[in-house]
Amino acid sequence: MVAKKLEFKNGQFVVYPTQGVGKVTRVEEQNIGGQKIHMIVIEFGQNNMILRVPLERAEISGLRPLVSARKMDEAIDSAKRAAGAKRMIWARRAAAYEESINSGDPMRLAEVVRDLQRRSAADTMTFSGRQLYMRALERMAQEFAALHKIDVESASDKIEEILGVPKEIDLNAAEEDGEEPFEEEK
Repeated sequence: MVAKKLEFKNGQFVVYPTQGVGKVTRVEEQNIGGQKIHMIVIEFGQNNMILRVPLERAEISGLRPLVSARKMDEAIDSAKRAAGAKRMIWARRAAAYEESINSGDPMRLAEVVRDLQRRSAADTMTFSGRQLYMRALERMAQEFAALHKIDVESASDKIEEILGVPKEIDLNAAEEDGEEPFEEEK
């Protein structure tokens, strides 16, 4: 089996597994240790980072183009299914979730979102579970946003809407009947 050569163009969105979605700004040639090496320069706007990946190491590093819209829809559909079995202790499950998040694979990200999402407004999450959920959702939303040319926050909201995740309760919101929230006198 012959490995296919990945090609990247300026302006193309790509996924680097541990960082999420970035944009190829250029392919440059650098002289390192007397050898000329072609580097893919990727800019990650969400965290103001620039990454240089040697072209010959791109596939090994997991760098890949965005998935198709159909493949993203399949991942989101898989996140709608019932949560997986939770038979491991939390530390091991958290490590497995972390590995899935850093894989860059939309199906594995969807599994994390599926397993950790709230099913009803009454469900509570641990702090670490919430952090893992938010990171997995953000990685999915980054790719969804690039595919559909929308911002990441809108993509995140859209994914949660598709999944039927209940919205957070705003504890600072005023009462519906027109009463002002209670304020302590000074």
